[in-house]
Amino acid sequence: MFRPKFLVYRGPTEIVKVAGALLAAGSGSRFLGATHKLLAEIDGEPVVAHAARSMMNAHLDGYVLITGAANLGSALQEFSGLAVIENPDFRQGIATSLSVAVEWGKTEGFDALIVGLADQPGVLAASWRRLSDSSSPIAVANYDGRSGNPVRLERSVWPLLPRIGDEGARVLLRTRPELVEQVACEGSSDDIDTVEDLSQWS
Repeated sequence: MFRPKFLVYRGPTEIVKVAGALLAAGSGSRFLGATHKLLAEIDGEPVVAHAARSMMNAHLDGYVLITGAANLGSALQEFSGLAVIENPDFRQGIATSLSVAVEWGKTEGFDALIVGLADQPGVLAASWRRLSDSSSPIAVANYDGRSGNPVRLERSVWPLLPRIGDEGARVLLRTRPELVEQVACEGSSDDIDTVEDLSQWS
């Protein structure tokens, strides 16, 4: 006997659009090498390219890189899906670059941004992906018990972010801990500030 099947409608599925944002505007004044630290090479490839590739291999819904002190165009030519925006106010601190990324996120209609730093080549694509799966207002990568980057910021917390100064999302990690989820990640968020730091990756 034929028995018809009935599908139960459970309502629309919420689709959350998540973008990756890589901050790359700083002057890198502590790096005394022959070039800007983001253009210095690891295994024949610029530091910024390592960071951009990890972000884009996470298969998010969009990508932006915020520049400032250095012209990074030659290092980013292969990344066709990457929006590059210059921050003219980069000298006023990392918060200004975060603000540029947030304004881009608003304009493009994203629900969350995952923010990383371009001088951290040890951050893996899997870390970006794990953060994208979080549903917390703020999610931060955690490496063996130590908070690092990237940091996922839901649209609801964007108005709480500083717009100027040398602190970005870290302000919210400190002042709004009830909103924060720690996400265990592999890899490393150690940054490259000096030539000695770079040598650790050779």
